[in-house]
Amino acid sequence: MSARLICWIMAMFVMVLTPGAKAEDGYDLWLRYPKAQGVALSGLSRHSESLLAPGQSSTAILARDELVRGIQGLTGRPPQSVTAIQGGTIWLATATDSPELAKLSLGLGKLGREGYVIRSVSVGGKAVTVIAADADQGLLYGVFGYLRLVQTAQPLDKIAVRSVPRMGLRLLNHWDNLNGTVERGYAGQSIWDWWRLPDWKGPRYADYARANASIGINGTVLNNVNASSDSLTAPYIAKSAALADVFRPYGIKVYLSARWTAPMEIGGLKTADPLDPQVAAWWKAKADEIYRAIPDFGGFLVKANSEGQPGPQDYKRTHADGANMLAAAVKPHGGIVMWRAFVYAHDNPDDRAKQAYADFKPLDGKFADNVLVQVKNGAIDFQPREPFHPLFGAMPKTPLMMEFQITKEYLGQSTHLTYLGPLFEEALKSDTFARGKGSTVAKVIDGSLDGHKLTGIAGVANIGADRDWSGSIFNQADWYAFGRFAWDPDASAETVAREWTAQTFTADPQFVEPVVKMMMGSREAAVNYMTPLGLSHIMGTGHHHGPAPWVSELARPEWNPVYYHRADAEGIGFDRTKTGSNAIAQYAPALARRLADPKTTPERDLLWFHHVGWDYRLASGETLWNSLVQHYDAGVAYVGGMQATWSSLRPYVDPVRFAETEAFLKIQAREARWWRDACIAYFQAISKRPLPAGAAAPEHPLLWYKAQSFPHAPGNP
Repeated sequence: MSARLICWIMAMFVMVLTPGAKAEDGYDLWLRYPKAQGVALSGLSRHSESLLAPGQSSTAILARDELVRGIQGLTGRPPQSVTAIQGGTIWLATATDSPELAKLSLGLGKLGREGYVIRSVSVGGKAVTVIAADADQGLLYGVFGYLRLVQTAQPLDKIAVRSVPRMGLRLLNHWDNLNGTVERGYAGQSIWDWWRLPDWKGPRYADYARANASIGINGTVLNNVNASSDSLTAPYIAKSAALADVFRPYGIKVYLSARWTAPMEIGGLKTADPLDPQVAAWWKAKADEIYRAIPDFGGFLVKANSEGQPGPQDYKRTHADGANMLAAAVKPHGGIVMWRAFVYAHDNPDDRAKQAYADFKPLDGKFADNVLVQVKNGAIDFQPREPFHPLFGAMPKTPLMMEFQITKEYLGQSTHLTYLGPLFEEALKSDTFARGKGSTVAKVIDGSLDGHKLTGIAGVANIGADRDWSGSIFNQADWYAFGRFAWDPDASAETVAREWTAQTFTADPQFVEPVVKMMMGSREAAVNYMTPLGLSHIMGTGHHHGPAPWVSELARPEWNPVYYHRADAEGIGFDRTKTGSNAIAQYAPALARRLADPKTTPERDLLWFHHVGWDYRLASGETLWNSLVQHYDAGVAYVGGMQATWSSLRPYVDPVRFAETEAFLKIQAREARWWRDACIAYFQAISKRPLPAGAAAPEHPLLWYKAQSFPHAPGNP
């Protein structure tokens, strides 16, 4: 019997014994709309007595129904539908549907398709709340914005909100396979029931679209970047079209990952050379076929010449040659191509962290105007911490699209509470110095630094068929945070955590404050008990579960953790200065100069850029070895603190969600200690240094940790 099933049975037993308790299982996410209390209830009731919503499009009706649903849940009664302003009316409209809005000086006409305003105004002496937009999509986003204000206990009598997304494309990337599995998925099987589509479109698809619309996500790539050509056959195009029909009213476009050799595998061609006219013609015909079925199809995502995937370099062509050929196929329909920059080759002996830059920097300005280059936040692979990717700021003539990983392949997968908001914020606020101080990654990807109009951000989804969508309640916060940062890359991780907590559980400050504090330190704790001081990629190979810094026998050097930490008798870390791989030269000169010296390199990134002696003194005065052990201890201690915090909050949480989180924190505490002990045992065997005073010896000898095996770990491709 699984741990999750046991927790559920125990929680149900508690429910039976708790009169009036409401069963919750996480399905409703942050869209629960529970009955408000006290001042919040009286304020909302006063400001939502009636609703004037003249729009009749499918999206406008969704917006109206969502507002009614929210108000009814929060107050216990729906607003009265009216055709004229009354006191306490919410006026939900575009200027097209209500030309009188023009008299209110709301700034309409400048919001674009997705922006909105929420204003407290007086109309004929009557207090009115206006939710207005230039288009119906903006109305839907405005409704979710208003309900977010309500659920986070914001004052409703003097609202003055104007919100326009900074990023044009805000996409989820699903690494879902046609057989129902999910690569790097930790929340069960795929939510796409390809076998029953297109005939059966279950209600969960609309719930998925609603959840994404609530945080501003406007596109989804349905299939794995390690794509199957079958995704582009007529039966699967019809299945994708069925999903697109469900998603369309919510403002969500469908995209597909394209396998480079599809013209050969399903088209009967003998080549996939992008400069071959037959290949270009095949892709044009395929694009035309897709657009006949899905008129608003967004375009293609491509992984090419990476980790064994085929691509244009197989024909001695460039990434630009490949991307531009596909871009020409979709351009007549308004489509785009997102070309991933995650590339490293088995026959390239250079530092893996340098290879994407080396491939793509020379191609700056050579991509078609409907191509974005999609770049991971760091140069290796979604590590607990990585410096920002050097391509950000290095390709001013090319729109770059951020790729984050919401699913936590390297951060504890489904059972570790490691809130990713701080990771998103850290990456987006990183200064590239490309045009001087203040040239942040956020300004690169939102187009403001280099004047690009085509902008985007992608997150590898953590969604599966589990009832709670994401494998755990707190993993939902990462999905939520991605959407909020995609809308506004200058958002605050703490503010976002506070929003999510209030909507997902309760707005009571006695609960919100300790939970937000716990969340905000959780990712740093994981860095400490996994990869402190700039270490990276020392996880178990393949499944990436647990520690394995000793692995050294795999065929390709960069598949081995020893490649990344390079620990020896003298010290530890990867020298990326001019005495090593010189990867620092890929950053702007002002930044590269700082990174060249261990003393001016941020200590959090020290071992990423430098091979440092075990007795090197850090700013604290401690030796590197002692500090490394202390970081591991701090990570373990923080998880213990999270357990204590959560235990104290039992009165505020329903039994099901409390029990699951409690069980997962217990797993996290055990695995954090495992990480700490295994890494200290291994690195001590190399460093030959004694443990600092007060530090506990590892529970087991090193050979015990090396013997651990997980052949059936989830999410492994």
